[in-house]
This record gives sequence, C-alpha cells and structure tokens, in this order.
Amino acid sequence: MIEIRGLSKTFVGQDGDTVHALRDVDLDVAENEFLTVLGPSGCGKTTLLKAIAGLIPWNDGDILIDGTPVRGPGPDRGMVFQNFALLPWATVLDNVAFGLKMRGVGRSEREERARSLIALVGLSGFETKRPGELSGGMQQRVGIARALAVQPRVLLMDEPFGAVDEQTRRLLQEELLTIWEKRRMTVVFITHSMEEAVLLGDRVVLMSARPGRIAEIVPVPLRRPRSSDVGALERSGQYVEITAYLWDRLREMHEEQRPAEVAG
Repeated sequence: MIEIRGLSKTFVGQDGDTVHALRDVDLDVAENEFLTVLGPSGCGKTTLLKAIAGLIPWNDGDILIDGTPVRGPGPDRGMVFQNFALLPWATVLDNVAFGLKMRGVGRSEREERARSLIALVGLSGFETKRPGELSGGMQQRVGIARALAVQPRVLLMDEPFGAVDEQTRRLLQEELLTIWEKRRMTVVFITHSMEEAVLLGDRVVLMSARPGRIAEIVPVPLRRPRSSDVGALERSGQYVEITAYLWDRLREMHEEQRPAEVAG
C-alpha cells in the first residue's frame, strides 16, 4: 500500500543551521493496517506524516502509494490535525462537507454523506453549530468526519487527541477503533503516548531521536476487534508488557540525548 524508501529531509532552522529531520527512512504500510508511530519529541514524526500527505517536499528518497509516486496532496489521502483546523465561521455540516464541495460533489449528495458521518461520530443534532460552540473533543470528531467524508484510502492522523483532556481522549480512542473496525482503511497515526500506540496499532513504529530513523517496529498481537472491551485489553499481560518495553526503549533514547556532564 504505502512504500517509503530512503526518505531524507533537511531544513534550515530559525538560527540558520541545517536540521536533519529524517534520514534514510524505509517503511512499508499494508493495506487496511492501523500503524502507530512513536518517538522522542522532535524526531520527525510529523515531518514523515506531512511527506506522506504530500504537503512538504523532501530531499532524497521515494514515497509510493500502490506503486504511484507521491508528488503532492491527493484524494486518496485524508488528514486529521491536532489543532482541529476547522473553518470557524462554518457549521458542523458545512465543515464536514467542505472537502466534498471542493471536489464538485452536488449539495444534496454531499450533505447526505456529511450527515451520515456526523451521526457516525456521535454528533447528530449539532449540524448547525459552529466550532466555537463545541468542546475540543466534539471539534475533533468533526475533523475526523471531515477527513472520512472524501472516502480516503489512507487516513493520516497527527496526534489528533493531543489537545483534549484525558477522559475525552480515551473516549475518542474507543470511537476511532469503532470507526476503523466498521470502515477499514489504512491509518498512519502519530502519537507521544505508548498506551495509545499499543491500544490502537497493529504495529508500532519506534523512531529514533533526530535525525529521525526507524529504530524498531514492534508488532502488537492483541486481538481485534478491540473497541468492545478496551478496559480488559489494557489490563492484559500482553498490553502491559508491550507498553513497558516501549517506555524502556524511549527512556534509553532520552538518556542517549542528555549532554555529557562536565567533570568538576
């Protein structure tokens, strides 16, 4: 489905120095796989996701989707951002239907599809509300519905639950699992949370500190579907073992990043 070969990305920082964000990243993502990506802050996770989305150029390497090189954004990919990125002046219905409108879908059809997705994310009755009238969790549900409206084959999610409180985050995780189980698509999901990475993912890609590389890919052999009993899953020995292993690896990376102490 997604093939990434030798991907490298540099950019110039605010101080004028060259920053190596990604170096020689090789990664395959299978069709309908839920892949989570975890790593230290600044390791290039979001840069990798934006490259897959076609939102930024890169220096070396290739990204292919079903064998076709990525040259820019495309209708096969939808993206959900951490900061919601909704149109503040538009209603929930218009926000969800926005991508369909941009693709020339007629009003009746796009509103019908939008209403169906609004119901899917649990927001029926809020169609005429604007983002400022919604909680953070509700806004992110709108963002997910909007991304799904264009029926992407690949859903790219950049820490989508990072800006909401812990209770809302857990509810959104369960809702996302339910949606994915119903609508199977390829998902690449960026997170800082070991628990979230394991709960959602088929595999966890562990990235190294900058320059970002693939340090390890950890399989998550937890049963699916998972949405029906998340609590039992989180108490299972496998879940605890995998999250503990990921934390040990991340802690090692943080320790390697610490500057050497000057003697005396």
